[in-house]
Amino acid sequence: MSTLEQKTQINLKLIIIGLLVFFGIIFFVDLQPGKPEVTYTAAIALLMAFWWVTEALPIGVTSFLPIILFPILGVLDGKAISNAYINYVIFLFIGGFIMALAMEKWDLHRRIALKVLSIVGGSPFMILLGFMFSSAFLSMWMSNTATAMMMLPIAFSVTTALEEVHGEHKINSFAVGLLLAIAYACSIGGVATLVGTPPNLSFLRIFAIIFPGAPEISFGQWITFAFPITVIIFIFTLFFLYFIYRPKEEIEKLDKSFFKEKYNDLGKVTVEQKRVFILFVILALLWVFRSDLNLGSITITGWGSLFKNPKYLNDGTVAIFIAILLFIVPSSKKNEALVGWKIMMKLPWHIVFLFGGGFALAKGFIDSGLSNYIGSLLAEAGNFSPSILVTSLTGMMSILTEFTSNTATTEMMLPIISGLATEIRINPLLIMIPITLAASMAFMFPIATPPNAIVFATGKLKIIHMIKTGFFINIFAIIIISIMTMTWGAFIFDIDPTVFPDWAEKTITAVTP
Repeated sequence: MSTLEQKTQINLKLIIIGLLVFFGIIFFVDLQPGKPEVTYTAAIALLMAFWWVTEALPIGVTSFLPIILFPILGVLDGKAISNAYINYVIFLFIGGFIMALAMEKWDLHRRIALKVLSIVGGSPFMILLGFMFSSAFLSMWMSNTATAMMMLPIAFSVTTALEEVHGEHKINSFAVGLLLAIAYACSIGGVATLVGTPPNLSFLRIFAIIFPGAPEISFGQWITFAFPITVIIFIFTLFFLYFIYRPKEEIEKLDKSFFKEKYNDLGKVTVEQKRVFILFVILALLWVFRSDLNLGSITITGWGSLFKNPKYLNDGTVAIFIAILLFIVPSSKKNEALVGWKIMMKLPWHIVFLFGGGFALAKGFIDSGLSNYIGSLLAEAGNFSPSILVTSLTGMMSILTEFTSNTATTEMMLPIISGLATEIRINPLLIMIPITLAASMAFMFPIATPPNAIVFATGKLKIIHMIKTGFFINIFAIIIISIMTMTWGAFIFDIDPTVFPDWAEKTITAVTP
């Protein structure tokens, strides 16, 4: 029997199992008497979660279920649920990804990485630093999967050069550390920006759906909050990996000329690379400085205030503006722009639909009352202090995403966590933000994140390497995220752990019959 046939057969079994669970809940469970829509929404959520996790169907296809099931079961109107699939967060993702694809098309990302490595030098520690910095920086703006794939060939060329000089036995441990450094740095760098990792965008939109009266969280606000977290976890991971995987014997530095030669092999900086880089810098600056940045004693006025209605502008507006410029600004080839329509075929549409399905599910959670129902079941958590609550939920999310898709898990958990927040009357941001960050802090298993899977697929390291290293980084990340949310996050997002905000109160009033 072929591999394809085996996969189809296994998928069919998983589809049937999911449907049996779904209909079993529909016909034999009544979560809240008098409100069947609560049970129906739970059944839809479990069916989607099961098919997402097992990939019984392509995740993009599973994401269409709310469009069918919510109207059929009378939970939500078909027009209302369809509107959840297209919004400014989707365009923020599309615009940001077009920029990433433009960088990839013209090899700009490789040039940036090799330039960094040619500057930092060739000692084992500096090589580790160079690879981690390049991976983290690129993952702030482009797919961490693409970043990991791009960095691997460079890493192999470095380890091969070291082996030729010093022998494989001296370099083997360091090579393992270098692969882990790339995977971990991709995840660590991604949390710093809203476009760096899908869970961040999921949070942005789901928060807006559930609490429409809440203040907007801008790109600048997020990076001001999350970038210090990235730096702290980055530094710890760098030194921890070097301590564990540094060469057991003293080795000579790899001459800087090695990286310079690799960089020079790329040739001169092309016209296209210059123009894409300029647009990339403009995009980053427009994102960061669109809204006012309150830094305590200093407030930087955002450029959005120059317009009559600043609130009409959002980060999706900026992303699409720069994306359109990429289609307009010419390349060196006659009558050709920096990117053409063919690049749209490379967009990960399954992730776009996954976002949409998650947003639709979040709307169903709120409108049906399921979110508050689950929150009431977790009401005992209200007896915990805010610090214990934040740390516990962050740790729980970090464990969950070791075994499941971090985006799908985030979209399933955020509506539940918001229901918990309203039930125990705690600022929703205090627990929604850290679990969003924790979704990307999964370092122990190959299946946890795409970069983990990519480096594991090289065959150069064992699962035990990832587990014994990732466990300690996971623990450190959970602690740092919890502390920074309670302190720096409380300042940036105006969170008082003892006060239930008015905008959350209004949401409860709006959904309570």
